[in-house]
Order: sequence, then structure tokens, then C-alpha cells
Amino acid sequence: MKITQIISHVLQYDLDEELGYSQQYYAKRTAHLVEVRTDVGITGWGECFGGGGVAFANKTIVEHVIQPMILGMDPLDRDVIWHKVYNLLRDHGQKGMPIQSLSGVDIALWDIAGKFLNQPVYKLLGGAFRDRIPAYGYGMMLQKFPNLEERFTEESQRIKEMGFTAMKMKIGLSPERDVKLVEAVRKGIGSDMRLMVDANHAYTAREAIPLGRELQNLGVYWFEEPVAPEDHQGYRDLCEALDMSIAGGEAEFTRWGFRDLIKNRCVDLLQPEVCALGGITEYQKVLAMAHAHFVPVINHVWGSAIAVGTNLHLLAALPDLPGAAHPVQPMLEYDTTPNLFREQLLQESLNINEQVKNNNGTVALPQGPGLGIEPDLDFIKHYEVSI
Repeated sequence: MKITQIISHVLQYDLDEELGYSQQYYAKRTAHLVEVRTDVGITGWGECFGGGGVAFANKTIVEHVIQPMILGMDPLDRDVIWHKVYNLLRDHGQKGMPIQSLSGVDIALWDIAGKFLNQPVYKLLGGAFRDRIPAYGYGMMLQKFPNLEERFTEESQRIKEMGFTAMKMKIGLSPERDVKLVEAVRKGIGSDMRLMVDANHAYTAREAIPLGRELQNLGVYWFEEPVAPEDHQGYRDLCEALDMSIAGGEAEFTRWGFRDLIKNRCVDLLQPEVCALGGITEYQKVLAMAHAHFVPVINHVWGSAIAVGTNLHLLAALPDLPGAAHPVQPMLEYDTTPNLFREQLLQESLNINEQVKNNNGTVALPQGPGLGIEPDLDFIKHYEVSI
């Protein structure tokens, strides 16, 4: 079996309302899918992390840089392919867009392997430790409304009514405004529901520590990306100063990038993003390092149904840490804001919302070969855009 073609599909549409996080607001929803074709008729699908202009840059890297390197290679040689691409790109980018691009290709190779062997990806990873994955609802994105607190209260109530047993919200406007937003969400969901906050590295450690103390008093479960991903000392300071869990890792890449983050205990919860850090092949190496240091892993998930499906396999194959009769289960991060690329992309929907509502907040594993999901090519054609 040989790789014959790699195609990038950048999909995009206009949102009804702008959504934002601490760094920016955006008016378009973007997804970057990677299609890898073979000479035996098997096609694999993957996804690259990064929206907006990043997706178009990654498309160029996938098609004009990575594709010529691996055409004609056996797609089952995933580790060989990964190291060839990484080594040839090492002088041009050990992090960021080159690795995001490699991630989408690598995920597609795992999809091909599962289809070739007629096994779901979680079987190729060693089997499932659980057949249902708890999911938490991600919402309360920042918006340009003066009554944002009221909107957050209403949105959090809706997410709770959808059946999620935990949820995450955006913060990062200012420490004072953040506290008011979290209070508004607590008003909507009560004091018992697990709540997480994501600052998208809006603060310095000196700003984030007193904010974290306020968040602790509001029962926040974890404080995500409080400081810049490069600020390892800031992360360590937060871990030492606060009793709540500090989470991060979505903006880190490859085993080398995660090495010091893990070794130095910069986070209490590690959040690898498989569509960015180097794909499933590299995710497995990062996971091994995290578990060797007893750092729990709860994947970061952001993107289309391809990203969601990929993470269901990874979370199923994630060992319990440290291992117990009743261990804390990893959770699937599920964005509840409107997203056609999550809801309508597949020939057969994952039906996450329905599953959560009817199965105590949990989601079943895809059971078909490979990722067990297939995109609708007509849908892709309709929403695909070019540079």
C-alpha cells in the first residue's frame, strides 16, 4: 500500500454572532481537514488545529511541503513517516504550524491503518479502558455585550439542562470582571456542578494568583492556561500558591516541548491537543511521559467532528491514573456553541448532544474501522474555500 495523494480541505462559514476568548474575537468558523489517499482505495481523514489564516497556512504546508516528502511511502509506517517529516522540518519549525500540519496527516494515517486492519483506532492503541466517555460542556465564549453576565447565566443553565455534569467557560477580560462572570455562571448552575475556567494565557502569574484565590472560593475545579505557555516559572508559582488544579498544554508541541512542562510539574492537569502536538503518534509519547510523572491527562478538544471522533478513541485508550477500583474518569471536552462542522460534517452524526442527554452525560465510542466516522463529501464541497 502506498500514499498517492494528500488533500487539504479548509472549510469556513460566517457566524451569526462573533465569539471570542481573551486574545481576540472571530466572526467565521473554520476547520482544516486532511485527506490522505492510497493506491488500494483506502482513504484516511485527519484534522489540523488552527482557524482563520492559520488554516490556510497549514494547507500550504500539508500540500506543498509534507506531501512531496511522503508520496509513495507505506501509510502503515507511521513512525517512520513522522520522524522523516519532523527531521526535514526541524530547521524550519519545531513547534507551531509545521507540527499542526503534521498532526492532521498523522491522524489520517491512523485512520488508514484501522481501515486496512478492519479495527477501530482504540484497538490499535491497545484497547478501551472504558466504553463510554463522560463529556463536559464547553460554552460561555466571550461576546461584545454589556450584559454578558446575564447571558452567561442563561447559557450555563442551558448546558446543564442538556445533561452535561460539568462545564467550562471563558475568562480573561480582567480579574474583576472574570469574578463577576464566574459568579453569574454559578448563579445559573448552582454550587455543586463541576466548573472549569479558561483564561487563554491572559495574565501574568502576579495577576493570576489572586484571581485564582477568588476562583477557588467559587468552587472552580481547574484554572486553564492562566499564563503564557512559555512561562514555566509562572505555572509553577501558580501550582504552589493555589489549592485548585492548574491546567495547560494545548499550546505545546511534540515530546520535546512537553518534556520540561511535565518534568517540572508546571501543571496539575495536562491538556494535549492531538490535532496540534504532532498527531496520535506523538500523543502516545507525550502520554507516556505524563503517566511516568503521574500527571493526569484530560485532552484539549477544539474543532470539527473529526477532532471529536479522534479524541473519543484516545480517551477510551487512556489508562487510569494511578489506578483504583473507582478512578476519576477522563472527560471529553465538547464545545456547545453552534458549529456546523461538528454537527453536520459526517455521513452519520456522532449525536453527542442526544447521547449526553440520554446517557447520564456520557458518549459511546465509534465502533467502525479506523476512526469509525466518514465525512460527507458534498458537505465538504459546499463549505470549502480556497486562498
